[in-house]
Amino acid sequence: MSGLAVIPPSLDFAYAITQWQSLYGRHDLPWQGTRDPYRVWLSEIMLQQTQVVTVLGYYSRFLERFPNVQILAAADQTEVLALWSGLGYYSRARNLHRCAQAVVAEHGGEFPRSAQILQSLPGIGPSTAAAIASFCFGEPVSIYDGNVKRVLARYLGFDGDLSVPSSDRQLYRLAQALVPTARLIEAMPRYTQGLMDLGATVCTRGKPACIACPLQQACVALRSGNPAHLPVKTRRTRRITVAWYLLVLQLPGGEVWLQQRPGKGIWASLHCPPVLLSEAELLACIGMDKSKAVQVLPSITHSLTHRDLVLHPFLYQVLEPPKELNPFASGPGIWVDPTSLKHLGLPAPISKLLAQLRQPDTSRT
Repeated sequence: MSGLAVIPPSLDFAYAITQWQSLYGRHDLPWQGTRDPYRVWLSEIMLQQTQVVTVLGYYSRFLERFPNVQILAAADQTEVLALWSGLGYYSRARNLHRCAQAVVAEHGGEFPRSAQILQSLPGIGPSTAAAIASFCFGEPVSIYDGNVKRVLARYLGFDGDLSVPSSDRQLYRLAQALVPTARLIEAMPRYTQGLMDLGATVCTRGKPACIACPLQQACVALRSGNPAHLPVKTRRTRRITVAWYLLVLQLPGGEVWLQQRPGKGIWASLHCPPVLLSEAELLACIGMDKSKAVQVLPSITHSLTHRDLVLHPFLYQVLEPPKELNPFASGPGIWVDPTSLKHLGLPAPISKLLAQLRQPDTSRT
């Protein structure tokens, strides 16, 4: 096999995909069967690097609060992040808000109808743009996410290294050559959904269910006897471990001291307890003479895209709020009542940590 794959002539690829989707694809997801670009866009952003089962609840809650792009654009970013809390990859939520504002301000509240223009909006890459344009407007442009790359590489026998930009562009050109050419308003939504469904449910990464695949008669990788070895991607991002020390300040009534993270970086714009880079630095914030009153809580490991974040929470019970604006020299923040936490954007591990603090300690009874 070679990266210069030739499209097998023995199968009408687009027809096979659309027919299979109509019979065996997914049809019960809440964002299916709509040509509303707002709903398609929202689902596509939420589904990036996130499983369908996780997205379902968030999608319905988000639409209930923000039923259209105008209401989302007018919302405060804090509320958007609060509804996104726990879904992860929070840059998506920030870009979602920015994109809604751009659609309203620059396009009169209407999403552009072409993938090329859609890509100019914040947070919309080529694959998301293709999804919106094909689902909603019938544009003959191929979606090109990880699932689709896997289906195409195996079907075509494309063994170019997809970590190399030139190979990735080559596969995309082949993907574009396979899209339907007729009755696009009806064909493109089903074709796009079929490619996504096939990659997610049949042509899976580790154990593809080739016997259920509509492309099996012409799949080059299946004929090779080892379809799982494609696609090829040799370059992997090196994972690193980052340690954070959290100063969890709590009043007798349960209020906790939270700070908003910077606008860029890990958990950008979300709220969490003060972050220090060492235990000594943390203890210095409250005064070394008070270190005996600090309770060391169990460490938490949280996996991010390219790193593992190890959180070391230290609980310090404060009898009353300090009078100065920036207590303990840890920077500006706010005291938040437990009942108000739901209105802030909180990272998932921080939300769980604070929920545990509110639960009564029954270990001594």
